[in-house]
Amino acid sequence: MKTSIIIIDDHQLFREGVKRILDFESSFDVVAEGDDGSEAMDLVETHKPDVVIMDINMPNMNGVEATKMLVNRYPETKVIILSIHDDENYVQHALKTGAQGYLLKEMDADALIDAVRVVAEGGSYLHPKVTHNLVKEYRRLAADEGADRDSVHTIEIRRPLHLLTRRECEVLQLLADGKSNRAIGETLYISEKTVKNHVSNILQKMNVNDRTQAVVLAIKNGWVEVK
Repeated sequence: MKTSIIIIDDHQLFREGVKRILDFESSFDVVAEGDDGSEAMDLVETHKPDVVIMDINMPNMNGVEATKMLVNRYPETKVIILSIHDDENYVQHALKTGAQGYLLKEMDADALIDAVRVVAEGGSYLHPKVTHNLVKEYRRLAADEGADRDSVHTIEIRRPLHLLTRRECEVLQLLADGKSNRAIGETLYISEKTVKNHVSNILQKMNVNDRTQAVVLAIKNGWVEVK
C-alpha cells in the first residue's frame, strides 16, 4: 500500500518542491496540501493520511500547535516538522508535542524520502545536523552532571568490533558527525545504497529503531568521538 501524505507549508514554491520530490516515489501519494495549521486539521479529518509534513512557522496556527492537536485527535497520523531552526530547544519542543520527525529546510531529497519512510514505519527521524547538535548538548550535560570535563573529552574510544564490522564502525562515527547518507558515501567512496545497507545493519545489531538512538547509545558506550 502507498504511504499517504499531506504537506502543510505557507510558502507555495517550497511546498511544490517538496511535492515534486515525493511524487517521484511510487510508494508515496500526496493526497492534499495546505498553508496553515488550522487547515491541516480539516485536511487530516478528510483524508486520514499516514504522514503530515508540517512547517513549524505559519500564520494563524503554527506547526507545533497543530502537531499537538493532530497527535491528540489522530494518533495514527505521524508528523514530520519542517524548520529553518537547528537549535535543540526548537527540536525538543517539537518532539515533546508528538512529532516523529524533524527536518531542516536545507535538507536534500534523499533525507526527505528517508524521513517519510522511517516515520511511516513507526520510527523517528532527525535531520543529521540536528542529531549532531543534540549529541553535543548531551555530552555537555553529561559533563555538567558530575564527571570531570577533561576526563569526558579524553575518554578512550573503544570501537565496537565485537558487534560491528570495521566499515560499520566507520559509518557509525560518521553518523555521530552529523553526516547524511550521501555525505557518508562520498567520504568512504561507496554508493548511497551501500551506506543505507550499513545503517540498516547497524540499527539491527545495536537493537535500536533509528540513527539518533544508535548515535546516543554509541556515545554512552564510548564507541564514537563527538567533535
